[in-house]
Formats: sequence, structure tokens, C-alpha cells
Amino acid sequence: SLPLPKVEKTDRHYSMSPFIPEGKDLDLERISLVMKMQAMGLVKRMQTVHQKKAVIGLSGGLDSTLALLVTVEAFKVLSYDLKGIDAITLPAFGTSKRTHDNAERLATELGVSFEEIPIKSSLLLHFKDIAHDPKNENVTFENAQARERTQILMDLANDRNALMVGTGDLSELCLGWTTFNGDHMSMYGVNASIPKTLVRYLCEGYAFLHPEIAPSLNDIIATPISPELLPTDKKGEIAQKTEDKVGPYELNDFFIYHFLRFGYSVEKLYFIACQAYDGKYDHATIKKWLASFMSRFFHNQFKRST
Repeated sequence: SLPLPKVEKTDRHYSMSPFIPEGKDLDLERISLVMKMQAMGLVKRMQTVHQKKAVIGLSGGLDSTLALLVTVEAFKVLSYDLKGIDAITLPAFGTSKRTHDNAERLATELGVSFEEIPIKSSLLLHFKDIAHDPKNENVTFENAQARERTQILMDLANDRNALMVGTGDLSELCLGWTTFNGDHMSMYGVNASIPKTLVRYLCEGYAFLHPEIAPSLNDIIATPISPELLPTDKKGEIAQKTEDKVGPYELNDFFIYHFLRFGYSVEKLYFIACQAYDGKYDHATIKKWLASFMSRFFHNQFKRST
């Protein structure tokens, strides 16, 4: 057998964002096609279940923004009244003024129905019922908020004979970054096959194609990614930033792309990531978040199974 030389570097180019077309300009044709596929999936679902209304939790973050845009496009295809889309914001302990205001502004500009349902009081009653000290901001404190939001959205959908549209994306599903029986659940999830980097890219493209709502969309795009489940800081700004906990989404999406599509080993994922992100992330950082991704991916299979 011939001895194999140790390869330090390959000539093959690996994009830092493999889900996104490379180049400085937005690929508007690709953006429109992806969003049309998302919208047509929802169109088919609504036709199948004979519903003409939708309920969606709008947080002012990227995922729920894209889900709302897709729902609007689906309603346009179906020639349904956009007021049949109920965009509900459910502020709690970690909701910032920025995300709250962006949610309301976007819903108004799109012409959908908007409603605010504060959930602090119901959460405090729930914590009392289960003897949980609300000063203890542990996983129970966080998950209770996501589950309360899901309960309200599901019940509103039942009450209004509407479909609850889910907002969670592919990156969150792979990482398990979702509350079991909370935002983990919906009646139809339009972002389930869209990774976080592509979510941002699609929102950027939609802002370019619809300049009338671009200011709102661009501020949402510029907002730090956060579940907003922990209290804001003293200035009322977002204190909980997702990428501090699970790692940069561009790295996670790189791992998702090459692991799920091509089945690359952990060793190869590390090797090509070191090449793709040379000069941006050091090897120790890549190794840390790759180990985190693999652990999260397999430990959270139970969420995807249900």
C-alpha cells in the first residue's frame, strides 16, 4: 500500500456561509424562490385544513419576522385578507423596548392584525402554583415563558379557527435550542428547513425588494439574536445573547451543511472549518464550538423525534 501524505491544506474552496450564495450582491432571484417555496408549503397546508386565518407569535426577532413575511406571501397567493393574520406579541421579563416596538411597527406596516398580550402576571401566578421563586432565573424560569407563549398562541388559534404558524429555524432544531413543548411546537413551521444564516439573508433580501418596510426590517436584522427569557440590563437592553451560549451561528450552520448533507466526520469538519475561517476564528475556538454542536445535535434528537 502507498503511504498517504499528511495533508496540511487543500486547494478546494469552502465558503464560510455555504447556505448563502457567495458574492457581495444579494441574489434576489434565489431569495424570492426560497421564500416562494416556504409560502407555497403554507398555502398547501391551509388549503388542506380549510382555514383562512393564521396566528403567529411575533417577538421582533429574525425567525418570527421571516415567518410573518412568509405568511403574508402565502395569504397573497390565496387572496386572503391580511387582517386574517394575527401577529401576537407576548412581552415578559426579558422583552426589550427595541424588539417590542419593531414587532408592532412591522405588523402595522405589513397590514396584518396586531395584538399585545403581556404574560408577566400569569407567569408569576404559575411560579406561585409550582412554588418556584421567580428570583431563581434557572431553566424553569426560562422555559415557563416559552411554554406560556405557546399555550396562549395555541388556544387563540383554536378559539379563532386559525392555524398557528411556527417560527423555529433549522439551526435551532439541530442545536436543540428550543423549549420542549414550547416554541418547539406549532401547527405548521415555515422555517423548519431554513438555517439561521439564511433566515437573516432572506430578511435582508425582502427589505431590498420592499423598501417601504426596509427601516423596520433592517433594525430587526441588526438586533442581537436572543430568546429574551432573562431580564434586560439596567438600560433595558438585551442581556441574553444566544451566540454566547451556543456559538456563532455561521459556524453552526457550516457544521450543519457539511455534516448533514455530506456526512463528513468530526475530523474532516474541523479540518475544513479551520481552512474556511482561517484568520477569523482560531483553531481552539472552532474546536470548542464543533464539540458543542456535536453534543447538542445528538443529545437533542428527542425534540426532533416529537
